[in-house]
Amino acid sequence: MKYNRYTVKTITEAEDIVAATLYELGVEGVEIEDGTPLSESDKAAMFVDILPDELSGTYGFEGSGEDTAFVSFYLDAEADNEILLENVRNALYELKEYTEAGELTLSMKELPDEDYLNHWKQYFHSFTIGDILFVPSWEDVPEENSKELIRIDPGVAFGTGKHETTRLCIEALRSYVRQGDRMLDVGTGSGILSLMAYKFGAIEAVGTDLDIAAIDACKQNFEANGLGQVQAVCLDAADNNKCYENTGKEQKDFRLIIGNIIDDPMVQDQVGYGKYDIVTANILAEVLIPLTPQITKHIKPGGTLILSGIIDDKEELVAGKVKEAGFEILEINRLGEWVGIIARYQG
Repeated sequence: MKYNRYTVKTITEAEDIVAATLYELGVEGVEIEDGTPLSESDKAAMFVDILPDELSGTYGFEGSGEDTAFVSFYLDAEADNEILLENVRNALYELKEYTEAGELTLSMKELPDEDYLNHWKQYFHSFTIGDILFVPSWEDVPEENSKELIRIDPGVAFGTGKHETTRLCIEALRSYVRQGDRMLDVGTGSGILSLMAYKFGAIEAVGTDLDIAAIDACKQNFEANGLGQVQAVCLDAADNNKCYENTGKEQKDFRLIIGNIIDDPMVQDQVGYGKYDIVTANILAEVLIPLTPQITKHIKPGGTLILSGIIDDKEELVAGKVKEAGFEILEINRLGEWVGIIARYQG
């Protein structure tokens, strides 16, 4: 499959809102490149190694200044993307009208025939969170490994960015998941949070995602870790041929619903109401704000909400919305510039 890369030129102060705007239009897996220098602690906390100098700017950033940023996404070159791209152009035009976000120009690059989807794998390596070792499929497990092993590939739609937000969620799940819990994972991506919830004792996990590429990523990661099959529910008839039927009898199967839980009643019905002990969402703050009130329909009274993907300057805003929705904040955890919020539903 061939892909085209679309890049929005913006400024560092607006890169989050540009990414959120794209997300709302149905684009996921954006890559953000900017000229902000990284400290040594930043580099140590990266989910992947820093690109070597000779590859800097390969995919869009060419040292245009510290304030310049590029937000990119990929689309199938053979698909009809004109409606989506027109929506993106219109949204960028509207964004430029009410906020300072730089040029907001949209450019396209046809990618070479080389397997670029696998090219980034040389920069994604094993990492640890506490006593758990996460290893991608293309790396060998150390011979003297004493940690619990998780095989995880991020999948082509989910990028290779910082992992602080994922770490915050996994550490929260370790503390709050109880044997027999049921978990809802909004924006499931590679399925890593649902997978870890099972490892920590959950008996059911349901995920939602806007991107159909999540199906293959979740299927691969669940199989690699000896869990059940992935049942995908695609409410868009055009996507039905991409869904997998669940024919397994394993206890720890995973149900993935493709659609937007915030405003789609069919997705909400598929997820179910008032049944989840744990709800996770590792998404940008701009999405968490409208999502949190909707979660109250699906979580049990006394259930635990775990939010991450919150940049530190959005902490107070998100925390306020969490309280307004009827949650009691239990913990606010920080890692680098990212914030995780853990709250209990009092409804």
